[in-house]
Amino acid sequence: MPPSGAARAEGPARPRRTVARVAAAAGCLVLGLGLLGGAVAGSWLSGGSDGQPSSEARFAQARKVWHDIPVDRLFPRTLHGPGAGPGGADRTWTRIAVAPDSGCGGAFDPLLDRVLSPVGCERLLRATYTDATSTAVTTVGMVITKADAPRMRALRKRFATERLDRRADLMPRPYAAKGTPAASFTDGRRATWQIEVLTDLPAVVYSVTGFADGRKVADPRPAAPAAGERADERPADRAANLPTRSGLAQDARGVAAGVRKALRAAVAQLAEEGTG
Repeated sequence: MPPSGAARAEGPARPRRTVARVAAAAGCLVLGLGLLGGAVAGSWLSGGSDGQPSSEARFAQARKVWHDIPVDRLFPRTLHGPGAGPGGADRTWTRIAVAPDSGCGGAFDPLLDRVLSPVGCERLLRATYTDATSTAVTTVGMVITKADAPRMRALRKRFATERLDRRADLMPRPYAAKGTPAASFTDGRRATWQIEVLTDLPAVVYSVTGFADGRKVADPRPAAPAAGERADERPADRAANLPTRSGLAQDARGVAAGVRKALRAAVAQLAEEGTG
């Protein structure tokens, strides 16, 4: 049995150490929660440890571009395509018309409209460009969809598996603006086209190209394979490959690539403004 004086001396010290330990633990807990909260917030803003925006954030920002971003940012007045022409020649395209933003009703042939229906249509944006010689006209469009990332991936997979981007019965329609070099660019004048289903954004970007003088092309070709065809085919094959020889396939691909790049830049701008 220790002396009563020793017991009284030890008694007050124990509660002080206990209080100190509790305070230290609480401090660590608060600090830990703060760090965890910061990490969670950082992950929400950046999309995870790789520093990339989350797909949910990107999709949410992308659906705002049609009313939050000026048209000149989405469809630049001039697009430059270094090495984008036949033989690696540089190309330049000038915007000649912008369609009012709209829904997708009547904007596509019925079959293409049905193929795109699983992802929905939030808004349709379109513009038409011409090349430096005003020989070709290209309508480029972006369908801002209502779909989430899994549905966009499913549609892209279907396009790849069934080669839907190669089917002439799924060509997009042009925007033939009156009073412009594209005035005669109607459905019957379509020569080559491209459709790309994006998976990082809720968007389908497409383009369709024809001649500015309104001439018909008997055998329209999808842009991707047409652009890769040889320019020294037999004479019998050259008529069938007219879009390639005239650079129309390269125009379809180059204009779509320029607008796709502009769309991604616009979404990145919105994301930066939203987190700034």
